[in-house]
Amino acid sequence: MNESVVHRTIEGIWRIESAKIIAVLACLVRDVGLAEDLAQDALIAALERWPETGIPDYPGAWLMITAKRRAIDHLRRNKQRDRKYEELGWEIDRQYEPDWDAALNDPVGDDLLHLIFTTCHPVLSAEARVALTLRLLGGLTTEEIASAFLVPEATVAQRIVRAKRTLAAAHVPFELPPKAELAARISSVLEVIYLMFNEGYAASSGGSWIRPLLCDEALRLGRVLAEIAPDEPVVHGLVALMEIQSSRFRARVSRSGEPILLMDQNRALWDHLLIRRGLAAIERAERLGRAFGPYLIQASIAACHAHARTSSETDWVRISALYDALSQVAPSPVVDLNRAVALSMAFGPDVGLEVVDALQQETSLKNYHLLPSVRGDFLVKLGRKQEACAEFKRAAALARNEKERELLLRRASECAAGS
Repeated sequence: MNESVVHRTIEGIWRIESAKIIAVLACLVRDVGLAEDLAQDALIAALERWPETGIPDYPGAWLMITAKRRAIDHLRRNKQRDRKYEELGWEIDRQYEPDWDAALNDPVGDDLLHLIFTTCHPVLSAEARVALTLRLLGGLTTEEIASAFLVPEATVAQRIVRAKRTLAAAHVPFELPPKAELAARISSVLEVIYLMFNEGYAASSGGSWIRPLLCDEALRLGRVLAEIAPDEPVVHGLVALMEIQSSRFRARVSRSGEPILLMDQNRALWDHLLIRRGLAAIERAERLGRAFGPYLIQASIAACHAHARTSSETDWVRISALYDALSQVAPSPVVDLNRAVALSMAFGPDVGLEVVDALQQETSLKNYHLLPSVRGDFLVKLGRKQEACAEFKRAAALARNEKERELLLRRASECAAGS
């Protein structure tokens, strides 16, 4: 295996394991920024050693043990170390052979939950909470986070650095909030989980259109939150949305990894167990009898698709009405763009095009590839293929995901050939 292949493999392993490693280290050292630095030390060690020694049989365990040793070394050097950490350090040193199975099966679930509430602490701004948590728990790069937020990469980088400094200066405890504070703290946590899931569902960059492991982690965290906050409809709404969206994974890409759009998917491949779980979560949220929030409305939109046996049976009029409601409770240009798609399906592409054209001057969508992509789709349906070709090319130039860029260029070529 050549060095470049090893480095790509290490990067993939790191994407999977980094959140667990950082969470365990944060529990040990009680400093989120320091935990990330120590985890990065373990990653650097892997990048230095594995190209020569090969990928170990248990790479996640190797990284975890190496990171823990870095943490123990740090705590030994700290003048304020206590007896517990000292004894733990000597115990690890006495091990002749690392216990790989124990490292793999370490119960880190609680640590991950503690970490997400720590990084979403009210001492941070809402933007900083989301950026930091996506960085540490989602393993996203600053570029990917910037794409999700539609803001410059430098802005996200500054938010993350300042957030870590603020948490350290405020001595934020690495623990779940008291029950009385839970409801107030949960909204920012849900926002993070939502964006984490979205990045996995349609990756903003890279060579794969989807990142199922990221979605799985977001869904797992959402389910845990639903258990500890059973009376919060907003939690059940988000869980419902993620359950139903996750049901489509097997149908979202071809065997070669090419994207398959919703209307072209083989619905027989959808996971009906996840759909039933999602519908049950919608019912739980509705039984609580409070106003519908944005996650529950989006879950209801997803449920409309799930109920349709074929794409032609989709109730687009109801979906349009739900997007109208969503634009009222959570107004944003992206919601308006999705609403335009629903309106075009319900009432014709000319109606959708009118909404999209009104969004052309929206500053936040200036570099958003889906705006010209959607406009190109409407133009194709209206028979204006030459204009559609230009829109698809513009969308491809803006797209950061390789698979999505290939799809857009293919659509542009089809328009050019048919014009």
